[in-house]
Amino acid sequence: MAADLAVGQRLRALRRERGLSLKAVATGTGLSIGFLSQVERGLSSPSLRVLTQVADLLGVGLAALFGGPAEPDADGIVTRAGARAALTLWRAGITKQLLTRGDGSLSLFLMQLAPLAGTGDEALVHDGEEAGLVMEGALVLTVEATTAELGPGDSFRFASRRPHRYRNPSADRPALVLWVNAVPRA
Repeated sequence: MAADLAVGQRLRALRRERGLSLKAVATGTGLSIGFLSQVERGLSSPSLRVLTQVADLLGVGLAALFGGPAEPDADGIVTRAGARAALTLWRAGITKQLLTRGDGSLSLFLMQLAPLAGTGDEALVHDGEEAGLVMEGALVLTVEATTAELGPGDSFRFASRRPHRYRNPSADRPALVLWVNAVPRA
């Protein structure tokens, strides 16, 4: 898919900018060189867990992997609705629109989870802090041993180093979540 190819190309560019070999990234993430090569060539669709692992190793937030226009107004303050970059994790049923520029330590996303979509059974762990607000539908959020079902108007906040995962429990309604990630600057 074109989305997988675009993400793979951005990962390769970021890796090369940092002067890292595929072997170095594989060693740092515990992923195989072959798998990473397939991701970079758009032949394999990475999970959100894989993307956050690699982004963390590269010292960037997930927002750095987004494609699309992402051209804010000239002053860099406003991002227009038609200029949002997006990342589609089609296998997981998750689409994230980047509502802010992707070059800072704070990123604001509008995330849509298709019915029954989620991050899977393996927890995500990465640098930073997260917060969010469920706008529509429901979200089951697990942080370490705590699991909570959130509905419209419910919000959350946690350190991203705490193992976490999430999913839409509904079989017939998508969930819409305003999600914030803050990552320390390298």
